[in-house]
Amino acid sequence: MERISKDDVKHVAKLAELEFDEKDVDKITTQLDRILDHVANISKVDTEGIPPTSHVMDVKNVFREDEVKESVTQEDALKNAPDMENQGFKVPKID
Repeated sequence: MERISKDDVKHVAKLAELEFDEKDVDKITTQLDRILDHVANISKVDTEGIPPTSHVMDVKNVFREDEVKESVTQEDALKNAPDMENQGFKVPKID
């Protein structure tokens, strides 16, 4: 059963500003149709009672809490700068 047509492929290609010759359109149409067949088969699986998940394994946050600590002074941060302006790094203008 054909789920996607050559016209569908050509339309999407046009929207994506892609150019395909007729041979490529045939190939892509067949490939996309096969993909949609697989999706249809997956849709037949009974998932009643199975909770939705985003990961197959438990995920836990590995970030640490923020802690206020002593930081480098502005003077120390700028002491090796090749050039400064307005108490900050001066960099070349990019045109």
